[in-house]
Amino acid sequence: MFVDETERGGHLLAATLVAPAALHSTRSLMRGLLLPGERRVHFKSEKDSRRKFIVSRLVERAFDVLVVSSCEKGDSARAVLLERLVDDAIDLGVTRLVLDSRDHAGNARDRVVLARTKARDAGIVYEHIQSSAEPALWVSDAVAWCLGAGGDWVRRISPVVTRIVP
Repeated sequence: MFVDETERGGHLLAATLVAPAALHSTRSLMRGLLLPGERRVHFKSEKDSRRKFIVSRLVERAFDVLVVSSCEKGDSARAVLLERLVDDAIDLGVTRLVLDSRDHAGNARDRVVLARTKARDAGIVYEHIQSSAEPALWVSDAVAWCLGAGGDWVRRISPVVTRIVP
């Protein structure tokens, strides 16, 4: 499970489910979407035409993305969402939770939250990775951006969104 966030209009975590057997092809697909000189696909910095193209590729691939959201913003909202996400991860049999790395303090707060959950008891390994180092995170970035942007972007990305938990 690869997790990224947006804080437009509240806090939202998008978690892309990728089976271990599909990880190589997911990374290859996403790396193939890079423009020359880019280190990662980051929707915030893409032009609309590129966003539309990337979304169409994600929909073709039929990714499975779970979304948890809150009207609240900030670290307390993120903590609640992480706890909910871990519960869902346990129910889904997830064994690895990869979070887009934030600053040192933000990562530390996440670790405290995750330590309070049943993740370890369920055998879930969690880690923070820089998004430039893990292309599977780019899928979650795209979904989070589209849902945060609203309007037609929600319609475009909705085929890959399995469930939105408010």
